[in-house]
Amino acid sequence: MNEANTRAELIDPALVKAGWGINGSKIEREVITHGRLLSDGKRAKPKIADYVLFYRGQKLAVIEAKRRDLAVNEGLAQAKLYAQMLDVRFAYATNGNHIYCVDMRTGKENYIDTYPSPDELWAKTFDNPWLDKFAAVPFEGKGGYWQPRYYQQQAINRALTALIAGKKRILLTLATGTGKTSIAFQLSWKLFQTRWNLSAKKLRPRILFLADRNILANQAFNDFSAFPADALIRISPDEISKKGHVPKNGSVFFSIFQTLMTGNPPVYQDYAPDFFDFIIIDECHRGGAKDESTWRQILEYFAPAVQLGLTATPKRKDNVDPMPILVSLFTVTP
Repeated sequence: MNEANTRAELIDPALVKAGWGINGSKIEREVITHGRLLSDGKRAKPKIADYVLFYRGQKLAVIEAKRRDLAVNEGLAQAKLYAQMLDVRFAYATNGNHIYCVDMRTGKENYIDTYPSPDELWAKTFDNPWLDKFAAVPFEGKGGYWQPRYYQQQAINRALTALIAGKKRILLTLATGTGKTSIAFQLSWKLFQTRWNLSAKKLRPRILFLADRNILANQAFNDFSAFPADALIRISPDEISKKGHVPKNGSVFFSIFQTLMTGNPPVYQDYAPDFFDFIIIDECHRGGAKDESTWRQILEYFAPAVQLGLTATPKRKDNVDPMPILVSLFTVTP
C-alpha cells in the first residue's frame, strides 16, 4: 500500500471518525515554506506538511504520514520540525496502522490509539483561560487578503503567551519585510476584542504604538484601519494644539517619540503612568537602545505597561543590544 492509499484508506477515515473535517474543524495540506532561493534563481525543496489540523481558525497539530509498510516513526523528525515551525503543540507521525504523538511543550512522546477530537485538542492546547480567549478571536484577514505566515503566527502566539505569563518587557526580532506591523496589528486586535487590560476590568485596553518617524506612525495608523474609527487616535502636535490637551478618548494611540518629548513638562506626562496597558515600540533599536537617550524616559515613565519592542536589528556584540530593557522572545530571519 503506497502513501496515497494509506492516507485515503486508513488515515483520512481515522481523522473523520475523531470529528475532524466537520463543525468548523478542517484538515489541510500546507506549504510551510516554498524553499529558500538558491544562487541560480531556483528554490530549494519546499517544506509541506501532510496534514495540518485546524479548529476555530487556529492550527492545532501536524501529522506526517508514511506508507503502511514503513515504521511509524519514519516521519517523526519531519513532524517535529513542522510543528516547531507552525508553533503548534502536537505533532503526530503515522503509517496508518499506528499513531505516535509528541507534545512539543512537555517533550512527552507516546503511542496513541486514536486521534483526539477538535474540542479535546483545543482544550489541551489552550489550557489557560486567556489563551483560550485570544485563540478564539480569528485573525483579522482584511477581507481574505491577509493570512499569517508561519513565523508571524509564531511571533503572535509567543508574545501572547509571554503576556499572560506576566512578562512585562518583550522583544521580537524579525527580518526586514517579514510584516512586523501586521504582527503588531493582530496582537492589538486580539487584545482589543478580548478586552484584555492590566486592571482586570472588562474594559478595552489602551494601546500605544510608538515610532521614531511620522511616516512609520502614519503607516501603522492606516494599517490598523479595521478597528472602529473612534478607537484610533493619532497624537500629533496639531491635534494637541487644536484641542489644548492630549487626546485620551480612544483605544489605540499612535505617536512618535519626538512629539511626546515636546513641552516642559513633556507631553507624555499629561498621561498617568498607568494610562496605557500595552506599548508597541517600532524599530526599537533607534529610540531606546542608548542609555543616554532622553526618549528612554518615556518608557521608564510608562513602566506599568507591558512593552513590546519590534526590531529588524539582531543582537550584536560590538554595539548595544536593541532595547536592553526588553527580553528577547523571538527571532526570525527567513
